[in-house]
Amino acid sequence: MSEQQFIRSTAPTLAGIKTGSLFPFRYASKSDAIWELRRYNHRLRPKGLRLLPLRMTENFAMLYLYRPGQLGADLQNAEAASLLRSAGYPACDETGCLRELCRRLGSGDSFPHEIGLFLSYPPEDVRGFIEHRDRGCKCVGCWKVYGDEQAARKKFSLFKQCTDCYLRRNALGCSLERLTVKNA
Repeated sequence: MSEQQFIRSTAPTLAGIKTGSLFPFRYASKSDAIWELRRYNHRLRPKGLRLLPLRMTENFAMLYLYRPGQLGADLQNAEAASLLRSAGYPACDETGCLRELCRRLGSGDSFPHEIGLFLSYPPEDVRGFIEHRDRGCKCVGCWKVYGDEQAARKKFSLFKQCTDCYLRRNALGCSLERLTVKNA
């Protein structure tokens, strides 16, 4: 995976304005994929980020770049914790929730829509999607909005501006490490 592809998929998380980013990664062999994951973790761990494969198949992975401290705080939000409990998550601690999310993604039974809570989606929008699916959303951007449309549109714009800025800076020679905000 090129550094530019990685930045395109994760810029708001690198900047510290989003807890986590989920993105696909195709690879030739699992050993190459594991090496690549280790390489990115080695580069980003000093900045307080972690890169995990939430699901791996023969030549495809769903990768999750996240900020552990922010994720812990997000999952302890009262509405987020309530959603996770009602979805059957064992605890609202970051490690237990990630383990359960990986299990659910790996089982292939159905897609765990509560994943939005791991990606900085407002809990009210995650609840709205779980309860209504495609009916009644106010707008669609990075996610389907059922709550505060104005706040969501501002976030969508901020995420796009961040990604564009990070891609420009990287094209001008700014490294991934320099672009990454430490423990935002």
